[in-house]
Amino acid sequence: MPTTPSGFSERIESLRSQLFEQGRRVQSLLEMAFNGLFSRDLEQAKRCVAADDEVDKVDVEMERAAVALLGDAVKEGATLDQDSLRMVLTIVKCNNELERVADCAVEIAELAAHMRSLTSPLPDTFRVMANSSVGILRDTCVSIQKKDAALAKVVLQSQHAVTAFKDALLRDAEERIAKGQMSVDFAFRLHEVATVCEVVADHCTNMAEQIIYSMTGAIVRHTEAKWIELPRS
Repeated sequence: MPTTPSGFSERIESLRSQLFEQGRRVQSLLEMAFNGLFSRDLEQAKRCVAADDEVDKVDVEMERAAVALLGDAVKEGATLDQDSLRMVLTIVKCNNELERVADCAVEIAELAAHMRSLTSPLPDTFRVMANSSVGILRDTCVSIQKKDAALAKVVLQSQHAVTAFKDALLRDAEERIAKGQMSVDFAFRLHEVATVCEVVADHCTNMAEQIIYSMTGAIVRHTEAKWIELPRS
């Protein structure tokens, strides 16, 4: 079985470390977005939007570094083993997913302006759902850092919790609208943010699938409200 030359192994590990740091950067961005939304703090929301520039910059740098690594391997006739190739693919794909999560954070931050003009208090369920979204991203980042396939599987299951919170939030909003306790505009904004939370969880499960693939070679797929692993070929 071919072994990846040490120089390339070190570059791959460096990229993986950068991916973890990017994950922490995006997590901070998401937390900032929610804080701005909860407090209706437009200045904090603006800082979140501005901070996305650094995420975009690192995203491009990592993409180029991964392409350069593979290009150098071909040029030098270096043979990368299967584990190394899977890790490079995982880094590239997760890097892209993190950039998408950062876009979600920006979207949440931009909704702070709309929420500010609406005086209704945010439901407790919404705060729990927001915290769950941040928690899923945190666990995803840790699974990247520690190469932890077991934690990645926990992330997969956590997606259902976010969906359940969204369903409960929307049912509660419908009841409050019917009782005249919540405006349609406020419920509409809640629905927008809840949908973005669900998208964040979806991006995290995409990363979790890749982490499991890089560690075990198994391909994970979602069917009938459960996750299955296709054995390593």
